[in-house]
Formats: sequence, C-alpha cells, structure tokens
Amino acid sequence: MTGATPTTWVLLRGLTREQGHWGDFPDRLRAALPGSRVLTPDLPGNGQLNMQESPTSVEAMADAVRAQLSADGVAPPYAVLAMSLGAMVAVAWAAHYPQELSRIVLINTSLRPFSPFWQRLRPRNYATLLRLAVLGTPPQIREAAILRATTRLVVHAEAVLDHWQALHTARPCSTRNALRQLIAAARFRAPRQAPAVPALLLCGQRDALVDSRCSHAIAHTWQRPLAVHPTAGHDLPLDDGDWVIAQIVR
Repeated sequence: MTGATPTTWVLLRGLTREQGHWGDFPDRLRAALPGSRVLTPDLPGNGQLNMQESPTSVEAMADAVRAQLSADGVAPPYAVLAMSLGAMVAVAWAAHYPQELSRIVLINTSLRPFSPFWQRLRPRNYATLLRLAVLGTPPQIREAAILRATTRLVVHAEAVLDHWQALHTARPCSTRNALRQLIAAARFRAPRQAPAVPALLLCGQRDALVDSRCSHAIAHTWQRPLAVHPTAGHDLPLDDGDWVIAQIVR
C-alpha cells in the first residue's frame, strides 16, 4: 500500500460521531499524501446530517455516502479510511461495489461472524452506552465518558473535550438516531470471503471499547495485513494520528 499516487480519500467515523471528531487528522493526511483529496462525509443522523434519520442497515449507510459523493460531483475510485461503525460501512461498500474502491483501511472495527459479541463490544461498556444513548445526559458528562472509553494517549484532553462538547451542542445526534445506528451495527454481517479490494487493518492494543482480537480475527480470516499500536485505544487517529498515517503511507 502506497500513498505515492494522488487519490480521493473518504474518511468515515463511528457511532454518533461526525466529521468534526477527526480534528486536524484530515489536514495531516493531506500533507502526507501530496495531491490527494481528503473528504469527511457524515453518516445520516450525524454532524451536518443530524436532522436526517439514520438508516437501520449498514448497507443503506454505504449507499447514503455514495449518494453524497455523487451529488458533490466526486467520482470513484475512492480510498476509504474508516473507524468502528464507519469501517462496517466501508466493508459493505467494498462487498457490493468493489469497482468503486481502490483500497480500504479499517480501524478498530469488529464484524460478525468473526468475533463473539462480548469481544465486539466489551461488556464493561454496556451500561454506559445504553445510558448515553437513552438518557438525556448533559454534553460534558456524555463526552467525558466517551473520551475515557475511546482514548489512551491524548495529551490535551481538556481541549479535545471542549471541542467535542461544542460539536454535540451544535449538531447533536438524537437518541432515536443513536439507537438506530446501534441496531444497524448489531444487524450487520460481513461476508466470510474478503471483498475484492486491497485492505489494511489497524487496531489499538489498549482499545477499551472493542477487543483488539476482533481485528486479528478479520485479518486472519481474510488474509489481510494488520498493524497493531501497542499503547493506543479505540480512537487511533486521535491517540496517534502520525502512526496511522505512517501505516497508510507504508
């Protein structure tokens, strides 16, 4: 996998997250891949699309992203870098429309049928996620809980938390859409045979949300390369964006 050829990169976030949660990572990726275009479309129900209803299937989410790119006049092929639920969207996209994708990079994802549910979402998070999804939790408490669950190496945690609170206040993901996204993630089943698209898997060994063994299982079954960060958590681009970019360029 090389970053030498200019291409269009599409970055997809996870459950209830939006393009603003990438922080400065898209700019750093652009700098590392001269001439490449880096786009950060939101999934329906999140970010700039927070007034839309989230689909209850991952395949419909993939179709929604494809429609956004088409409406914006951005033609394939695309390279997709995606996290968590966004990575499921990338897999569905690659399975159904492999001709549209030049490569996919999957970060800290988990897929049926390769891993049991207690690895796909660590049990310690069940109560917290249900409470955040169903109850009207104040933004500062909600985002602090998400930060604790998803990061391990963040140095400027207060600045990140302030930014996330502002995003939630400005463009909140509704309780209904959060639940619909959870349903989509729970329902999705990946193909046992790897999609016909070059793929790289990345994971953080200290991911407290999704067991890193999930990425190992996918890489082993699909016979695709895997790089493991020994100290990062779930939000790898936030914990160590330079490491993520280095794996892509490599």
